[in-house]
Amino acid sequence: MSCWETIADYALRSQGIGERLLPRSDFTLCQQFVLIGSGMIWNIYFGIFALVSGFFLATAVAVGKAAQNPLYRKPAEWFIFIFRGSPLFIQFFFAYFVFLSLKQFSPFFDAFTSAWLGALIVLFLNTAAYSGEIFYGALQSIPKGDTEAADAYGLSGWSRFKRVIWPTMLRLAWPAYTNEAIFLFHATTLVFFSGFPATQQRGDALYYANYFADKTFNPFIPYPILAFYFILLTLAVIGIFGLVNNRLNRHLPQDRRKALKLKPQIIR
Repeated sequence: MSCWETIADYALRSQGIGERLLPRSDFTLCQQFVLIGSGMIWNIYFGIFALVSGFFLATAVAVGKAAQNPLYRKPAEWFIFIFRGSPLFIQFFFAYFVFLSLKQFSPFFDAFTSAWLGALIVLFLNTAAYSGEIFYGALQSIPKGDTEAADAYGLSGWSRFKRVIWPTMLRLAWPAYTNEAIFLFHATTLVFFSGFPATQQRGDALYYANYFADKTFNPFIPYPILAFYFILLTLAVIGIFGLVNNRLNRHLPQDRRKALKLKPQIIR
């Protein structure tokens, strides 16, 4: 089988398109690149949807934590504390147990026991908690002169938040939020170890890398391929977030604009 035939058969296998059976013997380098790359579609799916939805929840949580009213502040503080205080790995297993229990009462929760939805919800809540704390710190760091200028222009309420508070918060938080986005994409590999099953062997990138490592007894080929894909994904995230960072800082002089720097998190 040529490499082009392998791409045609396995490029979209993680989505249920193409050859159903995995290779059983005579594994080629092309097969490993193609299948692990196919699994990356799920990792990108988890990362993008969790990041986009978590962004809006994080903003609400940050504003809630900064509120004077304890009815808003306390739930936000406890939400951040619980999801930042417990390991993501344990959150996956606890969520799977909860969804599995709810499934016994209503078929509505069937989809929640699958990785495509259940694991996504866990990642969404986890990144919202971490991002919410980042945004809260940025809210506390907004220069007093910015809010005084907004008051002087007669801005208040939603207009004040939309035109002054929120853009400044994003500008201050964006470098740290970029690192959170990178970590989130890396954390999608934990879905493989969670209780959420991969239906019909349609797993993520680590699923296929682990398959080849088990079959060939040589982890030094599939796992570096997996790392290569995640390095490319990280570079893409840095590039996209760098463009947004330039947009947020477009009003500043060139010498005051801070370039994004990659700061890997070894322990979370």
